[in-house]
Amino acid sequence: MKPLFTLSLLILLSSCKTTPPAPVYPETTKIPVSETHFGTEVVDNYRWLEDDNSKETAEWVKAQNVVTFDYLNRIPFRSQLKDRLEKLWNYEKIGSPFKEGENTYYYKNNGLQNQFVLYQVDLNGNTSVFLDPNKFSEDGTVSLGEMSFTKDGGKVAYSISEGGSDWRKVIVLDVKTKTVVEDTLVDVKFSGISWKKNEGFFYSSYDKPKGSELSEMTDQHKLYYHKLGTPQKQDELVFGGTAAEKHRYVGGSVSDDGRYLFISGAKSTSGNVLFLKDLDNPSSPLVKIDEDYSSDSYVLDTDGDLIYLVTNKNAPNQKVVTTMASSPQESNWKDFIPETENVLSPSSGSGYFFATYMIDATSKVFQFDKNGNNLGEIKLPGVGSAGGWSGKKDDEVLYYSFTNYHTPGVIYSYNPKERTSSKYWSPAIDFNSDDYVSSQVFYPSKDGTKIPMIITHKKGLEYNGNNPTILYGYGGFNISLTPSFSPQNAVWMELGGVYAVPNLRGGGEYGKAWHTAGTQMKKQNVFDDFIAAAEYLIANKVTSTDYLAIQGGSNGGLLVGATMTQRPDLMKVALPAVGVLDMLRYHTFTAGAGWAYDYGTADDSKEMFDYLLGYSPVQNVRIGTNYPATLITTGDHDDRVVPAHSFKFAAELQDKQSGNNPVLIRIETNAGHGAGTPISKRLEQAADIFGFTLFNMGWEALPKATRK
Repeated sequence: MKPLFTLSLLILLSSCKTTPPAPVYPETTKIPVSETHFGTEVVDNYRWLEDDNSKETAEWVKAQNVVTFDYLNRIPFRSQLKDRLEKLWNYEKIGSPFKEGENTYYYKNNGLQNQFVLYQVDLNGNTSVFLDPNKFSEDGTVSLGEMSFTKDGGKVAYSISEGGSDWRKVIVLDVKTKTVVEDTLVDVKFSGISWKKNEGFFYSSYDKPKGSELSEMTDQHKLYYHKLGTPQKQDELVFGGTAAEKHRYVGGSVSDDGRYLFISGAKSTSGNVLFLKDLDNPSSPLVKIDEDYSSDSYVLDTDGDLIYLVTNKNAPNQKVVTTMASSPQESNWKDFIPETENVLSPSSGSGYFFATYMIDATSKVFQFDKNGNNLGEIKLPGVGSAGGWSGKKDDEVLYYSFTNYHTPGVIYSYNPKERTSSKYWSPAIDFNSDDYVSSQVFYPSKDGTKIPMIITHKKGLEYNGNNPTILYGYGGFNISLTPSFSPQNAVWMELGGVYAVPNLRGGGEYGKAWHTAGTQMKKQNVFDDFIAAAEYLIANKVTSTDYLAIQGGSNGGLLVGATMTQRPDLMKVALPAVGVLDMLRYHTFTAGAGWAYDYGTADDSKEMFDYLLGYSPVQNVRIGTNYPATLITTGDHDDRVVPAHSFKFAAELQDKQSGNNPVLIRIETNAGHGAGTPISKRLEQAADIFGFTLFNMGWEALPKATRK
């Protein structure tokens, strides 16, 4: 007998509808900075908030948080929400096992641990804690990042992030003794870790900024080789640092046999060049595999001198090709898994290849042998997202996971020779998936393009226009939103809420063409798609304006900011998180210039400047407009999308808002863009977001728990 929350229409409609008074906001000083772009003057009143090192900015942050948390503390059911979130979140979660040397490893969280713990299982079946990031810091804000073992499994190099920063430290351990091998590497950023036999490893970073490491531009990424037993200052610069090798993103990986180093260089988040180097011959030159920045290519696997590449060159939905290390150029590529009408995401393990296709944002998987023969489809447990089927060539068993918006992730083991699956692990969670349903609809955007959207809620929910609804979107950077379970969204749906996710242009759900249809001077397509999703939900009485909230983070924060400034009448609540909100200046911070493929920059041309100015949220807040109740969220250590975006947007909204709808900014301290955020902070933030949303939709209390 599990407690279930039910939403009574009577309770909802009888909730007090008196609008609480608008908060008294801290005064934000205007210090105008005027700039002229292509003959157009732009005044920035809050440029001073970009200085994250200043005393004035720190005082502003503190004052804003005082007002925000005073408001949140007045929400009568906030603590109840947190209690339910905590209870539902408190179930054991594990990751798929993986073998390194003689040992097997897996990640596990007992339920409410701030960070996942890495466990080791030895040859005798003895299980022990190998790394516990919860002991890295008292408050759980130091997290475990990238990890790489030597081929024999005797050493491991892993990175840690402090306070959510993208700047990392790398530590090397002897696996048997669990002792630190040498001095910690520092100032590592946007990096993998790839070993050259047992001698050392490759990693990437930028030169450390002379000013603020949280906001100063970083635009020249470099690949280094660190030899064990030598100081970091002696690390060899392998790639980058010259005009010919200037890239914003550089990565290096070594083939499983240790023979080849593959180097990827990119100037933006789309398109890269690819090189290889023969590590057995130190004097060998870098050989170009792909020198076309207009496409994306990466190495999937190698078999001796045979290389398997994934590419979207002349294949917008991606394909796998083979080539030889001796002559790897495009003219020698041979199709291995050809392009189809659906987007391909391949993996390899146990000597096989697995082609995961995305069909209307859900998964379908086929197995291929090393000769490229299609062995058939792998039957999945249902309609949703599946991922995994990766491992070493000698692994006898592989693992994959399956989930959707109302099904918590389940791990399956897979025998690739027998082509059979069995359930390996399923969560014991206080949530009955059978009580919920997801349905996919297709609706027309402004220009007639059909956009898919998955709507999830309790079974039997009546479409009467009174259902609290979160419309979540992203729409950028070729990133696909596929169905996945979230404990916090489960609580939202328990309360009778609807969770709707459209697959907007700008994402990767339908390949390269879908992505580019939402970039640069086509970016308005993304906002139109999102607006049309809201209009569909309202027209079909899934919800109404009074019960609609829009939500998104990072590029999705831009989506929310642009939508609420273009159509403030459309929603009751807006929830932009860590958003890119000043489109005229985003490229001047950290690695932001690398996002130009998606956005363009204000320096490119008058046409591009005018286009960005036309939708940039910071510049499009209008005085006297009644904006929806808004809760902006960011972290003071976000060095990817610097918090100044959110600071300036909040200042503009508070200055120009008409009416009593609150405009608040919640600034998490000692937190970054989201990765590695402790569970304790995530629970508190989720309770605040849901509490703010429901409170501004008229709720004074949560429905009473009933038993079924």
